[in-house]
Amino acid sequence: MKKLYKLLVFNILIAIVYSCSVKKDAFLNRNFHALTTKYNVLFNGEQAYQKGLEEIKEKHEDNFWKRLQIEPITFDDKIIPTAAVQPGSGFGESEEEEERNLTSFERAEDKARKAIETHSMNIDGYEKNRQIDDAYLLLGKSRYYQQRFIPAIEAFNYVIANYPNANLINETKIWRAKTNIRLDNEKLAIESLKFLLEVEENEKELPDEIREQAHTALAMAYQKTDTVQKVIEHLAKASEIFKNKEQASRDMFVLGQIYSELGRKDSARMVFNKLADNKKAPYRYRIRSNIELAKNTPNDSASIVVLARLKKLIKNSDNRKFLNALYYQAGVLEEGRNNTDKAVKYFQKSLNAKNNNDYQKTYAYEKLGNIAFNKENYLLAGSFYDSVLQVTSKEFDQEKRIRRIRRKNKGLTTLRKHEELVKNNDSILKLVAMSPDERTSFFEDYIEKIKNEDEERKQQILNAQNFGSSFGGGASINNSANAGKWYFYNTRALGFGKVEFEKIWGTRPLEDNWRLSDKSTIDDISVSGDDSNEEKVNPRYELSTYLDEIPTDKNEIDGLIAGRNEALYQLGLIYKEQFKNTDLAIKNLERLDKLRTDNNLELPISYHLYQVYNEVGNQEKAIQYKNVILNKYPETSFAQIILNPNKKLTEEKKEDIVLNKYKELYYLYKQNKFEEVVNEIDSFMPTVNNSELIPKFALLKALATGKYQDKEAYKKALEFVAVSYANLEEGKKAQEIIKRLNK
Repeated sequence: MKKLYKLLVFNILIAIVYSCSVKKDAFLNRNFHALTTKYNVLFNGEQAYQKGLEEIKEKHEDNFWKRLQIEPITFDDKIIPTAAVQPGSGFGESEEEEERNLTSFERAEDKARKAIETHSMNIDGYEKNRQIDDAYLLLGKSRYYQQRFIPAIEAFNYVIANYPNANLINETKIWRAKTNIRLDNEKLAIESLKFLLEVEENEKELPDEIREQAHTALAMAYQKTDTVQKVIEHLAKASEIFKNKEQASRDMFVLGQIYSELGRKDSARMVFNKLADNKKAPYRYRIRSNIELAKNTPNDSASIVVLARLKKLIKNSDNRKFLNALYYQAGVLEEGRNNTDKAVKYFQKSLNAKNNNDYQKTYAYEKLGNIAFNKENYLLAGSFYDSVLQVTSKEFDQEKRIRRIRRKNKGLTTLRKHEELVKNNDSILKLVAMSPDERTSFFEDYIEKIKNEDEERKQQILNAQNFGSSFGGGASINNSANAGKWYFYNTRALGFGKVEFEKIWGTRPLEDNWRLSDKSTIDDISVSGDDSNEEKVNPRYELSTYLDEIPTDKNEIDGLIAGRNEALYQLGLIYKEQFKNTDLAIKNLERLDKLRTDNNLELPISYHLYQVYNEVGNQEKAIQYKNVILNKYPETSFAQIILNPNKKLTEEKKEDIVLNKYKELYYLYKQNKFEEVVNEIDSFMPTVNNSELIPKFALLKALATGKYQDKEAYKKALEFVAVSYANLEEGKKAQEIIKRLNK
């Protein structure tokens, strides 16, 4: 009996050893290697491959503001693909250590290669292991996702050439076509896929999964060739099959986006509406389809239905991670229906949504900026446009939309600077114009106001000192009888306390002196530790603190007036030329015309007001300023433009004389004859009625003045140039010098 048992075991071992051979074409050998390949090596390879797909899915983030990629993967062109196993690797390392250093796709490739090397049964030119074609397909797909497209093509070609009757032959052809698309061989890919769909379908009907994959790949290929109509055709066919729910939903979504880009709003709405109602589609595509549906809805009765649909989605707590986009699109619809206040609230909610991204924020900030701009609240609009630029990443920094906002905001930044200058100088000049009694009364009222505010802050600090005991803190901390009942261990009391705290203090950051919203007053309102009996007087409460700051020097006051007048002139030009706001342009230029104390700006102010009034149709005012130019400045270029608007101005011959005179005076300036330069310019300039060199003479005079007179005279001469020729290079140069002098 024992001998029989030993003989049986021996025969089994012989059979196992015999079946391990890859050189014998026997039933046992074929099935042994097929089973070992499928359920051992390939199984582990497939697991690693699936893990790699999950990693790609997690890393890839779709930007639904732009057309989605048909294949949800982003290849980095900067990556130089390398082989999974480098030469010399593996020596002195265990298999586990090697695999630990490989990516998921590298492990999948390694397993596929191991299956081929270990279990391939190529006998007389024919592969007897039916799992080897699967191994080659896995090998090619793993290389594809590593961006090693040439080796991937080699693997796919080997299957197609050597396993023409394999079960996965059609899938392999599709993968080869996709790889060719990545290699910019889209024409070759199109030919092979068309052959697959047209010829193979005539011989035998292809499975739905294969047809869906082929149409999707064809759409990718035609997208590379910018053949939009073909992209639409194949995306539509792929989405009709709807076997792979994820990819089919994506194909349908991209199809809707293309329709929208082409202006075919009806077709886009039909696609997005169908996708939104398709319960088989992944939820994120259904929600995004509702948003896209709203984007493509005109401002008519249909928008009311879509808006109601969005509001219903907003109320659903399952949609919290989509609230930023839902709120934004609801705001767009409300804005389209002229409900601006509601739109603003929705845009603000979009910005405050918990799940948000910076690119989404740029659109909400832009909308808020546009609304403020249209309401002529330019300062607020500028702050919103600033926010757009702050949250814009480098990836989108050069977008046409962002560049347009940057240009628009540049003008608003200049405008804000001038508006603040006018406001500041006006307030100072108003104090200068007051009588001593009026100044005293004004600042006494102000001091009384800040005293009351400081008293309120002190009271808040005193209230805060009892904050702990008010909610059960203090003595109860060390009281053993109250173990486990401390305020901060009681969630109900903690929640109540938080609400009460925010009612009193609002939202405060965790920092020192958190009780004070204005940290500048901390030294003024804190209790001093000084033991001195001498009472300290807060300078903020002293009348002299403010009265002493009011300028009394005439040159300083003149500088304030000149700065304000220059800012008013620049504001008038900005509103007239950049923002086309004729009302504000007239307001600033008219005010400047009344405030000016000399005639230096009369000509440009009159000309700009003539143009603005002519534009708004106020002929009476236009004629008034036209007469000022024609009567007082008949030889100027402005007068010639008015008299001959369609005729080009010809250069006067005496321009050469003026140029020669400028060169002569500049030579004197270089010889340090500064006083002579100033006197020559004063005597020569009245003879020049119209010349492009006048600003240069003015700047040269200012520079010469600064060489032999005091600083105040120098600044006054420069201010004249800066105000008179603010838009010219000479005016800007003078302004730069003034800034350096003021430092």
